[in-house]
Amino acid sequence: MTAPTPSGAAGALRAALSAEYAAIWAYGPIGVRLTGAARNAAREAEAAHRRRRDGLIVQLSAGGGSVPPDRAGYTLPFPVTDPAGALRLAVEVEERTAAFWRAVVPVTTGVDRDRALAALVEYALRATRWRRTAGMTPLTVPFPGRST
Repeated sequence: MTAPTPSGAAGALRAALSAEYAAIWAYGPIGVRLTGAARNAAREAEAAHRRRRDGLIVQLSAGGGSVPPDRAGYTLPFPVTDPAGALRLAVEVEERTAAFWRAVVPVTTGVDRDRALAALVEYALRATRWRRTAGMTPLTVPFPGRST
């Protein structure tokens, strides 16, 4: 997934759908490297991305817009060979997918904006939980408008 550069609400939603496809695909390599509660969390995350994908497909189809197709595969940003790599990828997947939803917020209104905000919050929280599971340093991002 690359940084989103969509035009308008429909373009941003199509880009978010493509990000959902990639997130679902990435949870395959993630899940096979995890066990116990972490594996269950990966299954739940994949299911959440599938639900959001399905909702977007219905929304874009009902609106008469084009629905981008899923690809046969996606390139991971790094090899996933152990649980630590799987957890690191899970963090990255959630953060990258959240970035696509963040791009939807300023170009939508009403229900579409509410859905984008819900996705953004959900994925930010999930990335934080994955960071905690991995024992990673918390991400420190200043509140918008603050310099520190």
